[in-house]
Amino acid sequence: MRAKDAVGQYGERVAARRLTEAGMTVLESNWRCRLGEIDLVARDGDCLVVCEVKTRRSESAGTALEAVTPDKVARLRGLLGEWLKAHPGVHPGQVRLDVVAVTLPPRGPARVQHVRGVS
Repeated sequence: MRAKDAVGQYGERVAARRLTEAGMTVLESNWRCRLGEIDLVARDGDCLVVCEVKTRRSESAGTALEAVTPDKVARLRGLLGEWLKAHPGVHPGQVRLDVVAVTLPPRGPARVQHVRGVS
C-alpha cells in the first residue's frame, strides 16, 4: 500500500469516528459506482449525509478544505443521486453534503474539522 493511500484510509477512520461521536450513523464507506467514490455515507436523524474526507499531513500545498472545489461538490451531487438509485428503499427526509478535513501534524492527535452543508 502506498503511503498516500494509508494516510487517506487513516483519515477516513478518524472522520467516521468523529461523525459517530456527533451522533450520526455511518451507513457505508468507500462506496463506488461508475461516476466515482463516496468516502462516507451517514445518517444524521432523517438526513442522509454524503461526506467527503480530505486528509493532509501539512497545509503547505493548501488546506484540506481548499481541495473541495465547486467541481468536486458537483461530482458529489451526482454520486449522491447514484447512491440513492442503488438504494431504492432509502427515502431520506433531507440530503446534505459534508466535508471532514483531517490534518495529521508531525506530533500529537489529528486535527479534525467537520463542515456541514457545503454547496
